[in-house]
Amino acid sequence: MFKRFCGAAAASEMLLDRCQPINRTESLKSVLAEGRVLSQDVLSPVNLPGFDRAAMDGFAVRSADTLGARPHAPVFLEKFLPMRTGLPVPDGYDSVVMLEDSNLRGSILEITAQMHAYKNVSRVGEDIVAGERVFSEGHALRPPDLALLSAIGIGSVQVYERPRTVIIPTGSGLLDIGSRALLPGEAYEINGLITRLYAGRWGAYAEKTEIVPDDEKLVREAIVAALQADLIIIIGGTSIGEKDYAPRILNEMGELLVHGVRVQPGKPTAIGTVADKPVICLPGYPVAMLSDLFLFVRPALQKIGHRNDLQPKVTAKLARKIPSRPGYLSLVRVALKGDEAEPIMISGAGILSSVARSDGYVIVSEDKEGLEAGETVEVFLFE
Repeated sequence: MFKRFCGAAAASEMLLDRCQPINRTESLKSVLAEGRVLSQDVLSPVNLPGFDRAAMDGFAVRSADTLGARPHAPVFLEKFLPMRTGLPVPDGYDSVVMLEDSNLRGSILEITAQMHAYKNVSRVGEDIVAGERVFSEGHALRPPDLALLSAIGIGSVQVYERPRTVIIPTGSGLLDIGSRALLPGEAYEINGLITRLYAGRWGAYAEKTEIVPDDEKLVREAIVAALQADLIIIIGGTSIGEKDYAPRILNEMGELLVHGVRVQPGKPTAIGTVADKPVICLPGYPVAMLSDLFLFVRPALQKIGHRNDLQPKVTAKLARKIPSRPGYLSLVRVALKGDEAEPIMISGAGILSSVARSDGYVIVSEDKEGLEAGETVEVFLFE
């Protein structure tokens, strides 16, 4: 039977208590820092813009010279300068009249709109003031952020290193993808691939080991070799069978916090530590494994990597009823069709195609016996 059986919330709390944010940092070129998390505040070394500049095409004028100008009573100017968007506004001029409000008649400019000081002019420091804090420590950099850093001349930033994750797939019947044709009882190792790809999206540097057969000694050796990681993920061998070594090894090498979680799918899950490193043992069925990735691995990597971005979600109405098991947190795969969420598969922890046909999942809490058709629900998106 499962040892240290508990609910999903308690399991997550125990895991996150053992996950510590990393303090390792590195300097990185700004243009290569997309998605990375700043380890210190960024202050602007310059004003942006660094000069008064034209905000649009037109003519630089002195606003005082345009007093009273309107379409039926234009003002005629001899003192003006043609301007293009982005060019510095010369000394002695304080506004830019648009082409639509002006008409050049030889050396005379006809103005049909009164201007006020700095109309259509971007002032020095209007965007960013020198010394201003542009981004704070803990901010995950996005493409527009990198553009702003480039605009103020910051070529490198200090960021936290990416959390290092080692993924250990286990199972004697597993083969490397495409290595040869499968025989009865064999399967390609796909869970490590899914885990590595999602861990990378969630900010980690993810390394997948060779497939470890169902051998207690080899599983132990793989864990020892992975102890330099910030998070260790073992896939397979997590249930209560004779060759489900992972929980027992975890208990003997370190501390077994959780074995068995009231989650559907995803019950055969183990969580613990070895040498103070958090270890998550995921079930071998791919859908159950994927559920645990979002429930446990994602928040663990977020905490370790100083990230606080939320999982994207939308609201929709259930196209039909969802049954669930009372006392268990249920993750139900759904496909979005307009404003409706169509349940794809209620059970079937090994039906991988159900995930490929889904857009996300709906969570049914432990205290409910399913959800009714027409209910408004939150859909947590896979992407």
